[in-house]
Order: sequence, then structure tokens, then C-alpha cells
Amino acid sequence: MFFDHGYYMGGMHAFWWIFWLILVIILVYAVWSPQQRSRRSERESPRDLLRRRLAKGDITPEAYEQAKALLDRDTGKH
Repeated sequence: MFFDHGYYMGGMHAFWWIFWLILVIILVYAVWSPQQRSRRSERESPRDLLRRRLAKGDITPEAYEQAKALLDRDTGKH
């Protein structure tokens, strides 16, 4: 039943080792992939966020104009 010093590497046991190895590799890649790093480093500006919310219909054009005026007032733009 057991070979090679008490360890049997055939059948389902080998399958589970391969399964966990592949799962760990996928998770490591998902966490440290270059795309994930670039997404984290790129922050959406308040104006971009406001435009996106208007485009999705989350806010009305009036609310957009009010928020945009507040942003312009805070940054000194006219």
C-alpha cells in the first residue's frame, strides 16, 4: 500500500497535490500580476468619477453641474 518511505504518490493523492499547487499559482498571479498593480496605482480623479456617474445615470445633470462647480471652486478654476 505505501511505497517510498511511507508515501504513496499515486492516484487521488497526487491529484490533490497538483490541484493545490495550481490553485496557489493562480492566486499568487492574481494578487501580484502587473495588471493588478497598474490598476491600484491609477486613481480615478474626482472629475472622472463625476463624469462616469453621470454617464451611468447615477446622478442628474443638475447634480453633476453642482458637484462640478464645487470642484472648480475648490481648485480655483473658473
